[in-house]
Amino acid sequence: MTGQMETLEFQAEARQLLQLMVHSIYSDKNVFLRELVSNASDALDKLRLESYADKDLDVDTSDLHIQLATDADARTLTITDNGIGMSRDEVVNLIGTIAKSGTAELLAKLKESKDRQEAELIGQFGVGFYSAFMVADKVTVLTRRAGQQEGTRWESSGEATYTVETVDDAPQGTSVTLHLKPADEEDRLFDYTDVGTLRSLVQRYSDFISHPIRMEVERTKDGETVRETETLNSMKALWARPRGEVTDAEYNEFYKHISHDWVDPLETIRLSAEGTFEYQALLFLPSRAPYDLFTRDAKRGVQLYVKRVFIMDDCESLMPEYLRFVKGVVDAQDLSLNVSREILQQDRQISLMRRRLAKKVLSTVKSLLDNDTEKYRTFWSEFGTAVKEGLVTDPDNRDAILGIASFDSTHDKAEQTTLRAYLDRMPEGQEHIYYMTGRSRAVVENSPHMEAFAAKGWEVLILTDAVDEMWVESAGEYEGRKFQSIAKGEVDLDSGTETGDKQDEEFSGLLGWLGEKLSDHVKQVRLSSRLTTSPACIVGDEHDITPELARMYRAMGQPLPDVKRILELNPKHPLITGLKAAHEQRADDPALAEDAELLYGTTLLAEGGEVADPPRFARLLADRLAKGL
Repeated sequence: MTGQMETLEFQAEARQLLQLMVHSIYSDKNVFLRELVSNASDALDKLRLESYADKDLDVDTSDLHIQLATDADARTLTITDNGIGMSRDEVVNLIGTIAKSGTAELLAKLKESKDRQEAELIGQFGVGFYSAFMVADKVTVLTRRAGQQEGTRWESSGEATYTVETVDDAPQGTSVTLHLKPADEEDRLFDYTDVGTLRSLVQRYSDFISHPIRMEVERTKDGETVRETETLNSMKALWARPRGEVTDAEYNEFYKHISHDWVDPLETIRLSAEGTFEYQALLFLPSRAPYDLFTRDAKRGVQLYVKRVFIMDDCESLMPEYLRFVKGVVDAQDLSLNVSREILQQDRQISLMRRRLAKKVLSTVKSLLDNDTEKYRTFWSEFGTAVKEGLVTDPDNRDAILGIASFDSTHDKAEQTTLRAYLDRMPEGQEHIYYMTGRSRAVVENSPHMEAFAAKGWEVLILTDAVDEMWVESAGEYEGRKFQSIAKGEVDLDSGTETGDKQDEEFSGLLGWLGEKLSDHVKQVRLSSRLTTSPACIVGDEHDITPELARMYRAMGQPLPDVKRILELNPKHPLITGLKAAHEQRADDPALAEDAELLYGTTLLAEGGEVADPPRFARLLADRLAKGL
């Protein structure tokens, strides 16, 4: 027997929300299926829990499942579950109203996000059912709560009202029938009666739901068309299964599925957090860097699931940018997602997960460094430059990153060194970790700044990545040893070079004269203890920006004022002693001033720099060569 039909009005907020849905506030209408399947899965879980709690509840939980059925002629899609079902009152309360606080704020956020394509987050306010009206002109719900005799039919076309009536022929559970709108490819409204379309949507959004999602499909066997039941989802949430039950081949296959890579991952990382906030993570370190690792618009981040339901690809909030190459899945048991991604990033739970995941990745790399040298070398050669960005952007993990980093050095041309190994090799008397930045190894190795260090046998780190110019200034120290640039400040290697008061007095005339003649280029001229074979070098003050970093800023459209540096002279070099003698004899000779220009210009070129006026420098050099010949 069917009861009297009743027509009711939607709550005002629900009506506004319906209108927003109908008018396609979301660019991706496909998420409707995810929401309805998620609701069905919840209903199945609730039935199982209630059957445990209420022993008098006579229900069959042996085959809990979700069924999809289509009728291409009638243009309908039905999603059915044999779960807990709803009573008449629950239907009215759950569908006719939004029984949540902050509804007005939700509506405001939805309106604000109209142009943001925030489809991934629909339904996270308990209003996922309404997404059905994005693809359907009319929706019919038939449901019966477990343990009750009477069922309920609810129907609405998404306008101001809906109808509800009591029925006595409803099976236990819930079926939602969508009377579909005409397909419109331009509006990204697909044919949701097509088996292939439904299969792909289930595999994208609901593949890891723990209950089977079934559908009858037509197949040809022996020339005859037969109908068979197909399970559309794999139900294989590898992150939820014990490590011992999953093979490496399964992990590799899963990595390739989510990353679209065809090479096995370098390393698999599992993480499980329990307590007040539970989540599981299955992460992968790729074997090679993607082509777009350093492009601005590259997609990054891991996949986010909530209770095995797909929420979004490339969740940037869960992984810092310097670990953008990490692939994988994070599945949270309970997560308060908002429509705005900016709010998502501020969520405390997201922030805690992000920190924990970053630490786990870094500790895994440290384990590779300690236990699997080949894998570590592969990782660092592919991703080391990106990881070093974290030395600038993630001060909390700076020590951990320095602990796994490798650098070129003067110790071995073929092998990079860790900072730990550098410290172990430091001779007695060396206080700092010495380094030099530059465009290439060759430029750094041939720099005059290297001479005294090479003579003394002290190791220097050779830093040639663009990011090295940024982090080395902010890193400060490692295990109590300060990073010291060999091209900045005063360096006293106790090399035996006499640089006392007597020598300063002996060269004071030349130093003062050069300082005056080169005042447009340098702020000081002084004697050096870091040179052994070159006549001069140019150094910066301890906190000066390097020329290479200044060039980088200019290339990014951020011009910086020119910073004058310091010219250091080698008092034992014949050129410097000859220039000193010439100055003492003919300080007013214009040719001597040109010699000062040539000295400064060749010193610039020796460090890989550029002279300000190349034609003038070439002319002066040609004149001196002609006179010499």
